[in-house]
Amino acid sequence: MKDIKISIDNFGLNEEYASETEFIPIVSDESADEVDFDMPDTLPILPLRNTVLFPGVIVPISLGRDKSLKLVREVQRGNGIFGAVAQKQVETEEPGIDDIYKVGTVAKVIKMLEMPDGSTSAIIQGKVRFKMEELLESDPFFKARVSQLQDIIPLDDKTRDYEALVSSLKDLSLRIIKYSSNIPPEASFAVKNIENATFLINFICSNAEISVKEKQDLLQMDELKEKGMKLLEHLTREVQLLELKSDIQSKVKLDIDQQQREYMLHQQMKTIQDELGSSPLEQEVRDLKALGEKKKWGKEISELFYKEVDKLERLNPASGEYSVQHNYLQTLLDIPWNEYTEDRFDMESAEKVLDRDHFGLDGVKERILEHLAVLKLKGDLKSPIICLYGPPGVGKTSLGKSVADALGRKYARMSLGGVHDESEIRGHRKTYIGAMPGRIIHNIKKAGSANPVFILDEIDKIGSSGHGDPASALLEVLDPEQNEKFHDNFLEVDFDLSKVIFIATANTLGNISQPLLDRMELIEVTGYILDEKCEIAKRHLWPKQLENHGIPKSKLTVSKKTMSFIIENYTRESGVRELNKTLAKLARKYALKIATGKKVAKAISIDNVKENLGVERFTKEKWQDSHVPGVVTGLAWTAVGGEILYVESSLSKGIGKLTLTGNLGDVMKESAVLALEYIKSNCKEFGINEKVFDQKNIHVHVPEGAIPKDGPSAGITMATALMSAFTGRKVKKRIAMTGEITLRGKVLPVGGIKEKILAAKRAGIKEIILSNSNLKDVAEIKDMYIEGLEFHYVNTIKETLDHVLV
Repeated sequence: MKDIKISIDNFGLNEEYASETEFIPIVSDESADEVDFDMPDTLPILPLRNTVLFPGVIVPISLGRDKSLKLVREVQRGNGIFGAVAQKQVETEEPGIDDIYKVGTVAKVIKMLEMPDGSTSAIIQGKVRFKMEELLESDPFFKARVSQLQDIIPLDDKTRDYEALVSSLKDLSLRIIKYSSNIPPEASFAVKNIENATFLINFICSNAEISVKEKQDLLQMDELKEKGMKLLEHLTREVQLLELKSDIQSKVKLDIDQQQREYMLHQQMKTIQDELGSSPLEQEVRDLKALGEKKKWGKEISELFYKEVDKLERLNPASGEYSVQHNYLQTLLDIPWNEYTEDRFDMESAEKVLDRDHFGLDGVKERILEHLAVLKLKGDLKSPIICLYGPPGVGKTSLGKSVADALGRKYARMSLGGVHDESEIRGHRKTYIGAMPGRIIHNIKKAGSANPVFILDEIDKIGSSGHGDPASALLEVLDPEQNEKFHDNFLEVDFDLSKVIFIATANTLGNISQPLLDRMELIEVTGYILDEKCEIAKRHLWPKQLENHGIPKSKLTVSKKTMSFIIENYTRESGVRELNKTLAKLARKYALKIATGKKVAKAISIDNVKENLGVERFTKEKWQDSHVPGVVTGLAWTAVGGEILYVESSLSKGIGKLTLTGNLGDVMKESAVLALEYIKSNCKEFGINEKVFDQKNIHVHVPEGAIPKDGPSAGITMATALMSAFTGRKVKKRIAMTGEITLRGKVLPVGGIKEKILAAKRAGIKEIILSNSNLKDVAEIKDMYIEGLEFHYVNTIKETLDHVLV
């Protein structure tokens, strides 16, 4: 029930109840009897906000609207009678006839009050219920034709069930007053002294803690017994809510008391334990020993653990050394000593997992299957140390998870990029503040197994500083003959890493120290050709992007022709990382269209790609016929794969000066000098007048001067370009070359053959000149990569010139 300080509707905007005057209503027999009241046929209508007036109830109201004030003053000059009707919405400032209910209560003005703040209030009393039949006037206030509504009282209002209903309502009201902190106890006096059953029901309806809509529903009920039953439901619900609140408050108080009691008991128990010479430390030590008994560690570690536990037992828990010792013991317990996962020896299943997750990478897949086969036959084998090296984005790092899935092992990964502190590998001495194991042991602990697949990512980007050389610390980790007794500074005891499969990844091998390289089995992961990229995009990248962007797989498809167009015109890389970003951009564009309800074609065409991705970022590398002597096509290796480059040479009148341009490195400049000196020393053999070297200036240029270029592999290309310029003989069409030269005219082998071959295929080259020593490199390359190419293997520059110059 509401506060008995009856607060009724206020007609001012953004105001709460206007009157907070304590008012205990009193009703006489006359005012409660609806039969004696002579109700007029027409009444001025006053909308009440946030309240419903019931017959017999006396309430104060605050008059905030000008219309309301005008209405009350006018009726006060007459008989003081008007119709009070509740508004449907509280926030409506100027209600129309549709904004108020049709059933209301006839009210009589008892007294007008001028309040100290300048507002006007009125005390009104409800008489009988009425229903509006027809609106007669709306200005200056509503006036309507009305009809009286009679309460249907049971024929015998002394029947037992009706008496029980009234008694229940009174009892529930008294209980609500008892439980509620907002209602003064004096309100129970008013409820007890109401004898008239009709007025009791109306009085309780008026003060019940229910919504305006629920009160209006009660007002509109004609049968008094039905109204009482509905009211009984509301009061029962309110009583249950108040009792629940009371129970919660009492439970909270009991909980607080219980906590205080437990605290006092704990304090007393602590004092007693201190007097008896025992403490919670003993329980902690017992728990540590119990956990130690469950570990699978060997005799040496077991003896060390119990020795350290005994040391902990002698320490004062308040000392800093206690927390260090406890942390050390907890670390020993967390490490999976001799806890190994069982390898899955299903060769066919392992091969399917590897092929499912990665397309290509045959070398590493074959090496893992070989290891698994030997492990299956022998039962025990030291795990290999594999180093995958190759350009970015070819799947080196992600391969680790596939290997772990194929073998049924746990997976751990450690990024070595930027690591420059030896303690990151070996850990700190436990005596230091904040000491912890190295990241090798930390990741083993995190994996929860002593034989995970462990990825050492970006091993070529490891650094060094005054804190030691982490690359040297890795020598022990990556040596199969030493890592079975890996020493971590924090543990102070050897840990067996021989069962761990370490897979290191690197982009280049030049930054890795030779001792570290010797300990690893090197597997080159080369770039992908167009067909492989299309297959990877179809199997992995595009379905993943559709899933990431919430697009059903059947909603959008990309044909091989369209995918090839995307790869050739929007990416230039050996791997597929940039391709993945490009496909993500394409998926976002289509996600926006689908989300905004635009119609999209299921099959994405080349025109759709241009529309969504914009102008092509790259033009396909194509061989260009220069039609002039002195221009030769070479093959180069870069960090993002192979490329073709043109070496241009020209002669001009001068004094034999050699000019080199194109942002060339020292090694590449030396190759040009070697080529020129070789031609000078053999000019008669090639039919060149030696005077030309003193009468002509020689200029060698490599286009795309903004890009630094270096390396010896352009030696053969420069020699051919110079010879073409001196002899005036053009170079064969669609031919490219790579190889280092010597002053004696020998052609030496170079690296990056596969990437260079892929670049030649992309550019439309038909013939490739290589050193005879590179024959073994080409033999290892799959036929699909060299299909359509003709290779010529040479030993000297002269052989090259004889074959290349027209």
